[in-house]
Amino acid sequence: MTAEERPTGSVAGVLRILARNPELRRVELAYLTFTVAEWGTWLAMLVYAYDQGGVTETGLLATVLLVPAAICAPVLGALAERIPPGRALLAGYAAQAVSSGLVAAAMLLEAQRLVVYALLLLPSVAYTITRPAQAAFAPGLARRPEDLAATNVVSGWIESMSTLAGPLLVGVVLTISSPGACFAVGAGLSAAGALLVGRSRDAVAPARGEETASGTSLGTSIGFVRRDANARNLLLLLGAQAVAVGALDVLYVELARGVFHRGGNWAGYLNAAFGVGSVVAVVVTARLVGHPRLAIPLVLSLAGWSIALFGLGALPGLALALVLLGLAGGSRATFDVTGRTLLQRVARPDLLARVFGLLEGLEMAGLAVGSLLAPALISIGGPRAAFIGVGLVLPLAGIAAGRRLLDIDRHATVPVVEIALLRSLPMFAPLPPPTLESLARSLEPEAFPVGVDVITQGENGDRLYVIAEGEVDVIADGVFVATLARGDAFGEIALLYDVPRTATVRTRSAVRLYAVDRETFLVTLTGHASAVTLAHGLADDRLAELRALREAQALAATSPSDGA
Repeated sequence: MTAEERPTGSVAGVLRILARNPELRRVELAYLTFTVAEWGTWLAMLVYAYDQGGVTETGLLATVLLVPAAICAPVLGALAERIPPGRALLAGYAAQAVSSGLVAAAMLLEAQRLVVYALLLLPSVAYTITRPAQAAFAPGLARRPEDLAATNVVSGWIESMSTLAGPLLVGVVLTISSPGACFAVGAGLSAAGALLVGRSRDAVAPARGEETASGTSLGTSIGFVRRDANARNLLLLLGAQAVAVGALDVLYVELARGVFHRGGNWAGYLNAAFGVGSVVAVVVTARLVGHPRLAIPLVLSLAGWSIALFGLGALPGLALALVLLGLAGGSRATFDVTGRTLLQRVARPDLLARVFGLLEGLEMAGLAVGSLLAPALISIGGPRAAFIGVGLVLPLAGIAAGRRLLDIDRHATVPVVEIALLRSLPMFAPLPPPTLESLARSLEPEAFPVGVDVITQGENGDRLYVIAEGEVDVIADGVFVATLARGDAFGEIALLYDVPRTATVRTRSAVRLYAVDRETFLVTLTGHASAVTLAHGLADDRLAELRALREAQALAATSPSDGA
């Protein structure tokens, strides 16, 4: 990796990494529309319910909506493994747009309350599709490992900024209109997200490993999590965080009115302090890009979360409470980025969407538990007991994870980007996950400037090359044959048939390649009949193309000229 390519650990450096990959850039812009729409429609729902039946009805409705979302999220997560994950992501945005539009119409037409509540179930479930689908989609769009790391960090930034942008948008819309208008805006944002991801919907193939083909049930991902202690601990910690976030949603109001004796608007200001902390954490999370060790930042952010909640349990003055909420927001943002990145590294690549679907469901359940836990603790011991009780949730989860939490980096080394690239090639797509992962670990990255011959016709061939970025030209007998780009491979003919190189491959632009040696390539295909058949089919097609080219050249050479 050159100095220019190496992540800089700064906000500008992260944005430069993302800027050079237009597909990931569009996905992240779509994710911005998603998070703002999700926050905005959720707050609009709370306002609508409060207007209908007060705080009790609001809490009950929130719980009723979160339960089916928690149940459906793991099931919908598998969608990105049955079909191309880009199509699953597009379907999620489309479902969010349509369902939010239906709710908007019902609210604006002043439909009966129960009708509106029934329709609210649709967007609450539809919004659970995006995160699991994106977790499966992004590795296939990444051209380098740091692309994926930058994407995870930017997603965390977007989540953080949306804690400010979503409520602000709702405030503006409600100033001039009603909750129905908020849902209409949410529908428009989701439609924009669908347009942004639509262009790349087929860019990544679905997982086709043998286990994926035969076991698409929820039990497959649950079984993996039960066997893998690292994945299990990360899900436990992220789920515990959701409990704390759900409890804080209730405690903002208690702090504003019950402790500081301020108006209801101060609940929004306290929430905003949490959001400001999340935005400030952008500087911290930027330094995580390309960082191989994330367990220490994970543990430190968990400690920051706990300290902030215990500090709020002391019921400090207003100014200190704002500072502590900012610390909680920054810790939460860092914890979320590190936890999700580690989960992406430890999860089996063919189960990424389902594992993140489990996480989505667990977080929905955690939010529901937190929203019920906070009032229960307040009724038992007041706000002091509530903050201390909620503050114990995270350290207890950390203790349950034990020493393995600090050791998790040693096991979180799955080459997610390389596996996604290999899976995009038809000859490797049928390989089972363990074989594909082993092959991905054997890949050697190489980079070439423009105008360089990577392989030369007639020389002995000992490597297969997979294009990660850039374009190359195939030239046989001095004649241009084809241009290959990301997701294409070359060099397989010499390896499969033990013959000299049949063509020269020259870089059309600067390229990044992954190379695999002959022995590893042949051993990997052995025993996988479908992969061998596809590899030979590709080689035979290219040989047929070369024969046709040479026959056309010979015919042209023997044809009489048109001269005088």
